[in-house]
Amino acid sequence: MRKRYTAQFKAGIVQEILKEEKTIGQIASEQGIHPNQLNRWKAIALEGLPSLFSKDGNRAEVSAQEHERQVHELYAEIGRLTTQLNWLQKKSGIDTHKG
Repeated sequence: MRKRYTAQFKAGIVQEILKEEKTIGQIASEQGIHPNQLNRWKAIALEGLPSLFSKDGNRAEVSAQEHERQVHELYAEIGRLTTQLNWLQKKSGIDTHKG
Protein backbone atom coordinates (compact mmCIF):
# COMPACT_ATOMS: atom_id res chain seq x y z
CA MET A 1 0.00 0.00 0.00
CA ARG A 2 1.32 3.41 -0.98
CA LYS A 3 1.95 5.90 1.79
CA ARG A 4 0.24 9.29 1.44
CA TYR A 5 1.65 12.53 2.78
CA THR A 6 -0.20 15.78 3.44
CA ALA A 7 0.65 18.94 1.56
CA GLN A 8 1.74 20.46 4.88
CA PHE A 9 4.16 17.60 5.49
CA LYS A 10 5.61 17.86 1.98
CA ALA A 11 6.03 21.63 2.34
CA GLY A 12 7.88 21.13 5.60
CA ILE A 13 10.23 18.62 4.02
CA VAL A 14 10.90 20.93 1.05
CA GLN A 15 11.61 23.79 3.47
CA GLU A 16 14.12 21.58 5.24
CA ILE A 17 15.73 20.68 1.91
CA LEU A 18 15.99 24.35 0.90
CA LYS A 19 17.73 25.26 4.19
CA GLU A 20 20.61 23.06 2.95
CA GLU A 21 21.61 22.19 6.52
CA LYS A 22 21.32 18.49 5.65
CA THR A 23 21.67 16.56 2.41
CA ILE A 24 18.64 15.14 0.68
CA GLY A 25 20.04 11.70 1.52
CA GLN A 26 20.13 12.55 5.23
CA ILE A 27 16.57 13.89 5.20
CA ALA A 28 15.37 10.90 3.22
CA SER A 29 16.98 8.52 5.70
CA GLU A 30 15.51 10.36 8.71
CA GLN A 31 12.02 10.43 7.20
CA GLY A 32 12.07 6.99 5.60
CA ILE A 33 11.29 8.43 2.17
CA HIS A 34 13.23 7.68 -1.01
CA PRO A 35 15.54 10.54 -2.09
CA ASN A 36 13.98 10.52 -5.58
CA GLN A 37 10.60 11.35 -4.02
CA LEU A 38 12.13 14.25 -2.11
CA ASN A 39 13.73 15.53 -5.31
CA ARG A 40 10.30 15.41 -7.03
CA TRP A 41 8.69 17.38 -4.20
CA LYS A 42 11.48 19.94 -4.36
CA ALA A 43 11.07 20.28 -8.15
CA ILE A 44 7.30 20.75 -7.81
CA ALA A 45 7.81 23.41 -5.13
CA LEU A 46 10.40 25.31 -7.16
CA GLU A 47 8.20 25.14 -10.27
CA GLY A 48 5.27 26.62 -8.35
CA LEU A 49 7.21 29.43 -6.65
CA PRO A 50 6.79 32.03 -9.43
CA SER A 51 3.00 31.80 -9.21
CA LEU A 52 3.19 32.86 -5.56
CA PHE A 53 4.63 36.18 -6.66
CA SER A 54 2.41 36.57 -9.71
CA LYS A 55 -0.37 39.11 -9.68
CA ASP A 56 -2.19 37.02 -12.31
CA GLY A 57 -2.60 34.12 -9.89
CA ASN A 58 -4.11 36.45 -7.32
CA ARG A 59 -6.27 38.15 -9.96
CA ALA A 60 -7.75 34.82 -10.98
CA GLU A 61 -8.78 34.14 -7.38
CA VAL A 62 -10.24 37.65 -6.95
CA SER A 63 -12.01 37.32 -10.31
CA ALA A 64 -13.56 34.00 -9.28
CA GLN A 65 -14.76 35.51 -6.00
CA GLU A 66 -16.23 38.51 -7.84
CA HIS A 67 -17.98 36.19 -10.30
CA GLU A 68 -19.47 34.17 -7.43
CA ARG A 69 -20.69 37.37 -5.76
CA GLN A 70 -22.31 38.57 -9.00
CA VAL A 71 -24.05 35.21 -9.54
CA HIS A 72 -25.38 35.31 -5.98
CA GLU A 73 -26.70 38.87 -6.47
CA LEU A 74 -28.33 37.96 -9.78
CA TYR A 75 -30.12 34.95 -8.31
CA ALA A 76 -31.33 37.14 -5.44
CA GLU A 77 -32.65 39.70 -7.95
CA ILE A 78 -34.39 36.96 -9.94
CA GLY A 79 -36.06 35.81 -6.73
CA ARG A 80 -37.24 39.34 -5.90
CA LEU A 81 -38.57 39.92 -9.43
CA THR A 82 -40.35 36.57 -9.49
CA THR A 83 -42.03 37.37 -6.18
CA GLN A 84 -43.09 40.81 -7.45
CA LEU A 85 -44.41 39.34 -10.71
CA ASN A 86 -46.43 36.70 -8.86
CA TRP A 87 -47.87 39.33 -6.52
CA LEU A 88 -48.79 41.65 -9.43
CA GLN A 89 -50.40 38.81 -11.38
CA LYS A 90 -52.42 37.79 -8.33
CA LYS A 91 -53.59 41.37 -7.63
CA SER A 92 -54.47 42.06 -11.28
CA GLY A 93 -56.38 38.83 -11.70
CA ILE A 94 -54.16 37.67 -14.57
CA ASP A 95 -53.78 33.91 -14.50
CA THR A 96 -50.76 32.88 -16.60
CA HIS A 97 -51.34 29.20 -15.81
CA LYS A 98 -54.57 28.92 -17.89
CA GLY A 99 -54.13 26.98 -21.06
